[in-house]
Amino acid sequence: MASDATAAAPRITPAELSARKGGTPIVCLTAYTYPIARLLDPHVDLLLVGDSVAMVLHGHKTTLGATMEMMILHGQAVMRGTRRACVVLDMPAGSYENSPAAALASARRLIDETGCDAVKLEGGVDVAEQIAAITGAGIAVMGHIGLQPQSVEKDGGYKIKGGTDAAIATLLADAKAVERAGAFSMVIEGTMEPVAAEITRRAAIPTIGIGASAACDGQILVVDDAIGLTVDRVPKFVKEYASLRDMVAKAAVCYAEEVRARAFPGPEHVFQPKGTKES
Repeated sequence: MASDATAAAPRITPAELSARKGGTPIVCLTAYTYPIARLLDPHVDLLLVGDSVAMVLHGHKTTLGATMEMMILHGQAVMRGTRRACVVLDMPAGSYENSPAAALASARRLIDETGCDAVKLEGGVDVAEQIAAITGAGIAVMGHIGLQPQSVEKDGGYKIKGGTDAAIATLLADAKAVERAGAFSMVIEGTMEPVAAEITRRAAIPTIGIGASAACDGQILVVDDAIGLTVDRVPKFVKEYASLRDMVAKAAVCYAEEVRARAFPGPEHVFQPKGTKES
């Protein structure tokens, strides 16, 4: 858990992270729950309440299952568990695409109902007006270019970006549009390594890589992937730093064995009337 010193430290702001362009890499992970937020908060710079929560915790096939209500619920939980990390909430599909006004209204709702520090939305040139409307109202925005999980159905699946000259030109234009619209940083996902590195060199704001390049200004992973808790397919770009799947399964086996053998609960786990001698 966070130490008293960590708990008293001021929360990292989007502006502070933006100023770290080209400096010490920015450490980011997703978080969806209070206990995970508490555990991660002392060690990361940014926690993203990603719309990946729809898949990771709710069992949806894609992130399209995320709703505003879902993002707010998990955003509130993560905010209760953090004191130090900058907290960013994903704007779910359908909450920002229709117009700049709709995007601003959705962003304000996420900020007002959770107290988070910034919002994130996917797209480049196509959502530049939405980003500008949100940042123009004083709300910090993280962009997201490259592979965009909210677009997998129209893209025909999870396809790595930047494989052709035309695709590279599109990515560079998207990055520039996000930057010009006032975003404080941008995620680059599922993009050819040299292309992600080139975008990072050209961009004036930090880039956060996921399946992109070590040259990015920071990195992010889905926390369940990073700690080996993902029960479905683990993406190629993931490094598992623990194997909680095995630990959870082993604990369940031990618990089941003890319950069936009446070894649990033991005397130390039950309550006796006062004056009763414990064995």
